[in-house]
Amino acid sequence: MNFFEHQDRARKQTRWLIAAFVLAVLAIVAAIDLILLVAVGVTGYEPGEVPLTIADTFSANLHLLIGGAIAAIAVIGLASLFKTASLRSGGGQVARQLGGTLVESDTRDANRRRLRNVVEEIALASGVPVPEIYVLEQESGINAFAAGFTPADAAVAVTRGALEKLNRNELQGVIAHEFSHILNGDMRINIRLMGTLFGILLLALIGRRVLIHSHLAGRSRDKNGAVVLLLAFGLMAVGYVGLFFGRWIKAAVSRQREYLADASAVQFTRDPGGISGALKKIAVYSEASYLDADTEEISHMLFGDGRKMMLFSTHPPLKERISRVDPGFQPEELERLAARIQRDQLRASREENRAQKETSTRKPGLFDAAGIIDGIGKPDWDRMLMAAAIAASLPANISHAAHSTEWAPEVLFYSLLDSNPEIREQQMLAVARIMGGDSEAQVRTLLKAGGLPSPEQHLPLLEIAFPALKRRPPDFVTRVLETVKAMIDADGRVDVFEYLLSRVISMHLWESHNPHRVRVAGNKALSDCRTEALALLAVLARHGSSVPGEAAAAFASSLQDIDLKPDTPMPDADDWRAVLDSALPKLDRLKSAEKEKLVRAMVGVVLHDGRLAATEMELLRVSSELIHVPLPLLTAPRQISPQS
Repeated sequence: MNFFEHQDRARKQTRWLIAAFVLAVLAIVAAIDLILLVAVGVTGYEPGEVPLTIADTFSANLHLLIGGAIAAIAVIGLASLFKTASLRSGGGQVARQLGGTLVESDTRDANRRRLRNVVEEIALASGVPVPEIYVLEQESGINAFAAGFTPADAAVAVTRGALEKLNRNELQGVIAHEFSHILNGDMRINIRLMGTLFGILLLALIGRRVLIHSHLAGRSRDKNGAVVLLLAFGLMAVGYVGLFFGRWIKAAVSRQREYLADASAVQFTRDPGGISGALKKIAVYSEASYLDADTEEISHMLFGDGRKMMLFSTHPPLKERISRVDPGFQPEELERLAARIQRDQLRASREENRAQKETSTRKPGLFDAAGIIDGIGKPDWDRMLMAAAIAASLPANISHAAHSTEWAPEVLFYSLLDSNPEIREQQMLAVARIMGGDSEAQVRTLLKAGGLPSPEQHLPLLEIAFPALKRRPPDFVTRVLETVKAMIDADGRVDVFEYLLSRVISMHLWESHNPHRVRVAGNKALSDCRTEALALLAVLARHGSSVPGEAAAAFASSLQDIDLKPDTPMPDADDWRAVLDSALPKLDRLKSAEKEKLVRAMVGVVLHDGRLAATEMELLRVSSELIHVPLPLLTAPRQISPQS
């Protein structure tokens, strides 16, 4: 199952979630009405009187039952809406609610620095912005989660136990598992599930609270005391109905996705020992993956079970998960592992600091269309190495500045500097005019320290600087975007890559402040967007080749991927900015399966001549990102061919 099929499955699962939620609400309403009927039956007659039949009681109290149903639906609906609204600020809100501490970009703690390096490598390899990173300092169990609506507002959190007990390979396996949730739409489902089920779980919490205090009502021996006690047990029952349905829905949504995320983690890292090692350590440590915080709301988002569950666990059994990623696993291994951990903590510490694996031989198919498409949403070890190579190619002071809140905007401006000194001076003047002289001085400092960035470093610099940049206030971000536009317009012309890069910057910053308004896929077919698809392919073809005949051939070679005849004429794209302004928003509304066809055609255009220049590579990645397809890294710096 590839990236686009995952997106389709996520959309279908959202519809299933809504249906299950409605069923749960109806069950709760029925339970509340039953409680009201029983309560009325207890209080509605005196001793010696003949009780009314159930039908008569129902008919006589129909208004009460309707009122109870409306009240229950209102409580559930308003609570769910309130929770959903509280989560609109993104995944970081979930992490902070659990006591998460943000890992700053300049952290000097070895464990947190290792965590940040692992997250950045996987983000760069995946082609998505680096998410916010949190540590749950108070949690000694081994666990993690990813939360957010889109990659632009995502946050990854790990427990202190995971940092201290997992070595680098195991931590990499856990983070790769979480990135699978980010890339395949699981994260969006999970956070919506959290908001949707809150109303149901709220009734469960009320039921628990009433049960705890119900013994107070029992002190009264009259009929009213009995009614209060009856209502207490009734609310408790309603609460458990809510818990039952909430856990059932979460288990139905998440269990199979955990298997898929485990498998994706193996493909990310090319090391089944990483994630299987983490799962084995969960199995043998006394704290396991359990958290001290109340995990009822977020249990479906975690890497492992947040608490011991006897019914409807959101995660498959540990031994089954281990066996799927490590077919040779034997249960006796857990006993040996436990003994080894207890016997030699020092050795475990040395393994935690083990160096990264040596560079693997590149596998065939990495740069053909099928290999690129298959790598979307699940970059493998080769691309992890590419990400590490690009990160290492950045001068240390540039990398440090990209992680800094104070310097992140200047790093963005630095990445847009032109190679022509005269144009570069115009860009510097634009920075000084809009952002001020101090900002211009910082950009000049970066230029002097690192020289001009190479084309393949533009997107990584943006992705690394993004977490610090999005923490700035909205009015500051508006000035940054104004500066970006002015820098791009400094030479009186805008090339395609500059235009698309500015669109990506604007899109990510807007999405980080409006995550609840983002849709990563729509319901349109390519037949509905034929004109826009042809226009985008024509722009890619013309800007990927300076020879008209080659551009036409590249364009024609891609048409079969979008079910068109090879003799379809290539549209004019003289005003390509207007073409892309019109085409990209419509193409972003394509179904996931239709986006797969389009991206396959885009890859075919770029690879038609058998070469991949740096500008073509970044043009392809950026244009894909604008339709919410995170294309992974395609090549490392030393392998980029010079532009033709």
